[in-house]
Amino acid sequence: MIDTQATEKSYRYVIGAVCFCIQAIGIGIFVSYGVFFSSLHEEFGWSRTIISGASSLAFFLMGFFAIFVGRLNDRVGPRKLMIVTSCFVGLGFLLMSRLQTSWQLYLFYGIAVGIGFSSIDVISLSTTTRWFVRNRGMVTGMVKVGTGAGQLVVPLIASLLITNYGWRTAYVVIGITGMISLALLGWLLRRDPGQVVESAVDKKDVQSLSLGQAIRTIQFWILCVVNFSVVFCLLIVLVHIVPFAQDLHISSAKAAGVISTIGGVSMVGRFATGIFIDRFDSRKATILCFILLISTLLWLQITNNLWMIYLFAAFYGLAHGGFFTAISPIVAEYFGIRSHGVLFGLIVFSGCLGGSVGPILAGYIFDTTGGYSPAFWLSTLVALTGLGFIIFLKPVKKIKDRSNLDGSSCLPG
Repeated sequence: MIDTQATEKSYRYVIGAVCFCIQAIGIGIFVSYGVFFSSLHEEFGWSRTIISGASSLAFFLMGFFAIFVGRLNDRVGPRKLMIVTSCFVGLGFLLMSRLQTSWQLYLFYGIAVGIGFSSIDVISLSTTTRWFVRNRGMVTGMVKVGTGAGQLVVPLIASLLITNYGWRTAYVVIGITGMISLALLGWLLRRDPGQVVESAVDKKDVQSLSLGQAIRTIQFWILCVVNFSVVFCLLIVLVHIVPFAQDLHISSAKAAGVISTIGGVSMVGRFATGIFIDRFDSRKATILCFILLISTLLWLQITNNLWMIYLFAAFYGLAHGGFFTAISPIVAEYFGIRSHGVLFGLIVFSGCLGGSVGPILAGYIFDTTGGYSPAFWLSTLVALTGLGFIIFLKPVKKIKDRSNLDGSSCLPG
């Protein structure tokens, strides 16, 4: 028994470190798309709507395939899934280096890269949730610090590669490095302690809801709406903040530094949110993040120079990191971990719907009006809607006996 517990405990450190690195590499690569934005516009003359559309398609497919990844992760574990999806990331980026037409942009980035990134959040966060019961919020926050590290480092690397070697070579370097790294990390993953040692985790999880039970609750659909509104706003910022900064006559390097600032500050937000969740709960953490997000979006309306946009990035980064830290623990808090992968995948998909609509809509608004102000006002309204929903979110009525675990009934309370 002692050896079993020691083995399980020691491998937790491996799982935590691996999930941290997956977040850093995967999300870091994804958010670097904004750094390539101007290069694609200058090379091909495409509108911001067209360029944003590829990111929107990728984000939509990330969410759509996350449902299947989550389901498979619940059943067979993350190792093979991570290796397969990493190949899609590498293939998409290598093909992007040969880009010539707009339909190729949507095929190479929108589809191939979108499928590839479908595993990043679902696998790393669901695996973390399964491995850590005590201090789940803090560990999730530490794993999500990896996202901030990736956002801090990868866009700067991409910017340097583009400046010194051109955007096509940058895609090759990032694609090959990302594919190999994610595949090697995936090989180290295990779904839960039961895949390393005989574990009693599942026996303790008798109050978890099945997929059928969870989707019958109003809480599930509220969380879908909330995540839609969150990611709608956050992806508009991530995709358009660099071109917005450049429209203020800020240099490309300093504009790319805005994303890096968001990534760096978000690490503090992720870790602090994780600690807050363990002491209070994920719902309260999400409410605080919404308040901070709305405040920064209002500040963005009057931003017109370098120091103002960096101040925005600093405070926005706290909210950004907090949101992405809270979503996996809140799923576990309300529904348990029995079907955490697929439930998390469905809620991620709702967010990806928002993330796919937001950037392309902001690009269309810019092309139509010549500015981003209306898009930022729209984001503020969407954020207020999400805040209203999360404020009135109530706990799910507890399952009174194990006979209900067949999914026959589960009423919200």
